[in-house]
Amino acid sequence: MKIKLVLVIIILLTVQQVTLSQNTQEFDPNITYPVDSLKVWTKGLMGELSESQPGFYRYTSKTDFDQSIDSTINSFNLPLKPIDYYRKLKPLIAKIGCLHTSIHLSEDYTNYIEEQYTLFPFEIFIDENGKAFISKNHSNNPEITIKSELISINKQTIAQIVATLMNAIPSDGYNKTLKTLMINHRFSFWYQTIIYLGNKYEVEIKTESGRKTYILDGIHKDKFESIEELSGENEQQLVFDIKDNTGFLTVKSFSKSTIRANGQKFNSFIKRVFKILKDENIQNLVIDLRYNTGGSDSNAVFLASHFFDEPYRYWDKIEVTESIASQIKGITRLFYKKPEKKDSTYLWKAGKLTKEFDYYRVQKPSKNNFKGNVYLITNGLCMSSCADFTAILSSNQKATIIGQETGGGYQGNTSGMMPEEPINEFMSVIIPLQKYTNYVDSKKNFGRGTMPDINIQYTLEDWINKKDLEMSATKKLVKED
Repeated sequence: MKIKLVLVIIILLTVQQVTLSQNTQEFDPNITYPVDSLKVWTKGLMGELSESQPGFYRYTSKTDFDQSIDSTINSFNLPLKPIDYYRKLKPLIAKIGCLHTSIHLSEDYTNYIEEQYTLFPFEIFIDENGKAFISKNHSNNPEITIKSELISINKQTIAQIVATLMNAIPSDGYNKTLKTLMINHRFSFWYQTIIYLGNKYEVEIKTESGRKTYILDGIHKDKFESIEELSGENEQQLVFDIKDNTGFLTVKSFSKSTIRANGQKFNSFIKRVFKILKDENIQNLVIDLRYNTGGSDSNAVFLASHFFDEPYRYWDKIEVTESIASQIKGITRLFYKKPEKKDSTYLWKAGKLTKEFDYYRVQKPSKNNFKGNVYLITNGLCMSSCADFTAILSSNQKATIIGQETGGGYQGNTSGMMPEEPINEFMSVIIPLQKYTNYVDSKKNFGRGTMPDINIQYTLEDWINKKDLEMSATKKLVKED
């Protein structure tokens, strides 16, 4: 596999490769891959990632990563089906510590799983001690009550299951808040693809009266909240209100397409908000960023500019690998400038026809900048550009952070141009090609997200009763300030 830049209307990224097997073959989910092929493919995939993904060694040294790659390759001692190979690759890719680098099963294979297998019938909550409790019972057995502790599934302990899933879910650096939230919201889906395909589940449950084992039928995915419902993707992404002389701004996404699809325009909405704040002399602003998985950098930077009254820095630099830098030549230079080599790195420069990479330059503050008290509410699904925005305001002491550590890295992320390339007919890999470094302390919170000033932890009771602890704490803080 070799990443190569080409021009298709605007520069797009694609790959020139010989696929591991031809897509024209008849779909066969039970095909097995021979040991020698598994080893060659894995070594080639990780080699290409290390050459193209500039954040490959951001959080893990080459020595440690090489050992993990060798360990995975040496573990191939029997032919594997596609799902088993996927399960081997998933934690290896997650070890990069980049939430944008990931592998995905093909649409055909995903449809096959949905048609042939059913999902674990409980939703669970992982508490701060790593114990798992039933938060919703979708099974046909009403005897099993919520709040019961889940001890094992199919004779595997919850501790083993959670450890396996935590190793497979990608996040930036060593972050765990993103992983925990994903398990709390989407446990059954992760359990199915990473651990078990089946239709029957043996569960051991602990209640006040003791332990008991049940054999349960799996359920269809429609019983669960969809990703779209969870993220509020089909709702207005920007909401603003004033209550008790405090502004409340909810930013569900920075994605231009998602915001536009819901009938809104980011810049005009934000301009209106800050004009109202100024005209009405509002001194407190609460911004709810929970479940904002990112989107357009220009939107995030535009919002950030409203909290500065003098020029400021947003990104420090953007890096690409030598492999990608060498391809910025000829006609591609109509769009992008040649990356500048500095020591052993290649620094991306602002483009001639795009402003998407301008934010490492000094930024100008907005006209109606806010000078009052700012409170940002965050959680583990604050990712990508949302995490960058949070880091910049936190670093410059422009806001009080309330909630949980962001899922995106404090120092930045690796994203930008992200081609999705086939590994074989059943799975593909997303490879981000630009490493963004925020203009923050390079040593503070290394490998972590932005840490909250006020950390909020949920109990099982809080989670089941859908309490909004972050907002309650924020309103209390506003009154005290």
